[in-house]
Amino acid sequence: MATVRVLVGTRKGAFVLAADGTRGAWQVKGPHFAGWEIYHVKGSPAAPNRLYLSQGSSWFGQVMQRSDDGGATWETISNAFAYDGVPGTHQWCDGTPHPWEFKRVWHLEPSLTDPDTCYAGVEDAALFKTTDGGKSWQELPGLRGYGSGPRWAPGAGGLCLHTLLLDRVNAGRMFAAISAAGAFRSDDNGATWKPISRGLKSEGIPDPDADVGHCVHRIATHPSRPNTLFMQKHWDVMRSDDAGESWYEVSGNLPTDFGFLIDVHAHEPETVYVVPITSDSLHFPPEGRLRVYRSRTGGREWEPLTEGLPQQDCYVNVLLDAMAIDTLDRCGVYFGTTGGQVYASADASDRWMPIVRDLPPVLSVEVQTLP
Repeated sequence: MATVRVLVGTRKGAFVLAADGTRGAWQVKGPHFAGWEIYHVKGSPAAPNRLYLSQGSSWFGQVMQRSDDGGATWETISNAFAYDGVPGTHQWCDGTPHPWEFKRVWHLEPSLTDPDTCYAGVEDAALFKTTDGGKSWQELPGLRGYGSGPRWAPGAGGLCLHTLLLDRVNAGRMFAAISAAGAFRSDDNGATWKPISRGLKSEGIPDPDADVGHCVHRIATHPSRPNTLFMQKHWDVMRSDDAGESWYEVSGNLPTDFGFLIDVHAHEPETVYVVPITSDSLHFPPEGRLRVYRSRTGGREWEPLTEGLPQQDCYVNVLLDAMAIDTLDRCGVYFGTTGGQVYASADASDRWMPIVRDLPPVLSVEVQTLP
C-alpha cells in the first residue's frame, strides 16, 4: 500500500506527517529545527527521500538543509547564496552593486529528473539554482535582468519570488510568480524571461497594459495540461488557456475573490481549489467560517466545502504555499493554517479532518505519494 508523507513548514520548525494509503491515522515527527522559521520543505520527484528545506531567522539569517532519508536526519548544505562568487548579497545582472538584498528563501522547486538540481525563489525577488545538491547556488540573472527589474516593488510580505512551476510537457518552460511584480515565463530553462500579464487588472495601476506591478499570490496548473494556468491574485481569481499570454477572471460566485492559494486536482484538470479570505486587511475567512471552495468547471461555478471545518469563530489565515494535493486514485487534499492546524481530505475535499492541531503557524504544506 502506498504511503503519504506531508511536509509542513512552520514559524517554529518543520514537521513530517506520515500515513498509509487509507490516510486515516497519522504519525507526527518533529519539530525539526525547533524555533526556526521554516519557509518551505519539498521533496525531489526524482528521489523521494531527498528533501530540501529553507531554514531562516532574523538573528542567524538563511540556512539550507538537505535530507536523504525522508527527514530522519539532516545536513546543512549552504548558509549563503552567491552571485558571481559574492556570497550573501544580491548584485545586478552585470555584476554591479544593486540596493536589493538577500533576505530569505521562500520557495524550493526540485528538478523533475535530477535530485541534485533544485531551484530557489528568494527575497528580494530572484531565482537561484543548484546542480550539486545544494552545496552551491548561482543566480539565474535573466529574470531580473530582462528589463523590468528596477521597477519591481514589494508587496506587504516583501518582494518575494514565491512560486515556480516546472512544465512537465514542454522542455525548458517554467513559470514564476513574484509579489508584487507579476507572473513571468521562461521557455529556455530560465535563461530569458517574459512577463505574462495581459488581462490582469490591479488597483493602483492605471495603465491597463502594464507588464509588471501585479501582486500575484499563486499560480497553479495540471501537469497534463500546462497551457492552462490558474492564478490567485491579490484580488481576483484568474485563468489562462495560452500559457499566460492572456488572462480572464473566473472568480464567479466566490464570497470574496481575495485569497492566497490556488491548486488543481491531481486527476481532473478542470477541478480547482481556493480558500477565500475576507480582504487584504482582514486576513481571516468570511464570517469566521473556514471554507474551501471547489470548482469542477475550471472556475465558472464554485461550491463551498465545509464538512469537518470550523464554521463559526474561526479567524485563521491560509498562506500561499499552504495547500498540496497527493496523487492517489482518490486524491487527498491538505492545507495548513496560521492557527497551527493541518487539515486533510482523503476524498478529494468532500470531507475534512484535522490530522494535527496546535502546531506553530503553518507557512507551507507539501505532500509526497510514496510506493
